[in-house]
Amino acid sequence: MNTLDRPPVSAAGPANAQARPRQLVRRLLMAVGLFLAVFAVLYVGVLRPYHMRWGATDAEVLQALPGDPYIPAGVVVSTRAITIDAPAARVWPWVAQLGQGRGGFQSFDWLENLFAADIHNADRILPQYQTPRVGDHLSYMKDGPFEPVSLVIPGRDLVVGGWDWHLVPLGPDRTRLIVRYPSFPVRSWGAAALYYGIFEQAHLVMEIGMMLGIKRQAESAR
Repeated sequence: MNTLDRPPVSAAGPANAQARPRQLVRRLLMAVGLFLAVFAVLYVGVLRPYHMRWGATDAEVLQALPGDPYIPAGVVVSTRAITIDAPAARVWPWVAQLGQGRGGFQSFDWLENLFAADIHNADRILPQYQTPRVGDHLSYMKDGPFEPVSLVIPGRDLVVGGWDWHLVPLGPDRTRLIVRYPSFPVRSWGAAALYYGIFEQAHLVMEIGMMLGIKRQAESAR
């Protein structure tokens, strides 16, 4: 073929080839952004209101608990509840011995230990930890941080740094466990990202696991 008969080579060809990967990346980022925006709306509008009061009634969410005076101002607070088919006297021993180096938290210790918490859930009542006192220090992890026991009403209420385990007898063989938890203040974008992006979901899993664990232990103790 004569060189004069060859079709001209488009100068835009190489440029278009280079532009395609950028367009794909841009579209992918837009799709990810849209997904995150939709998830954020669903989380804030549907999922979060549900899990922040998991199992609790409207009255329980609004109810004043003995530990409320120990909740710092400006923190995010959750209230969760569960019914246990056992008398309060059988539930209380599992609450009294909560803590790292004590009876554990009756939650997913294997998950907590991924963060070197060194928590081991007891499968029996430990007499040496049945009398928590105001001023005792409980830890959630190995070597701290430690939180002070703020209030103890034996058989009824344990408050550790504002975290409240409250027992309400419903009859001779039923108890309502209400757990109110104050988180840390969210006063910056970094704290908000840490709290809403990681901590709140992790604490949800661990606290519900703890409540179900206490329920299981108290009901099986019969």
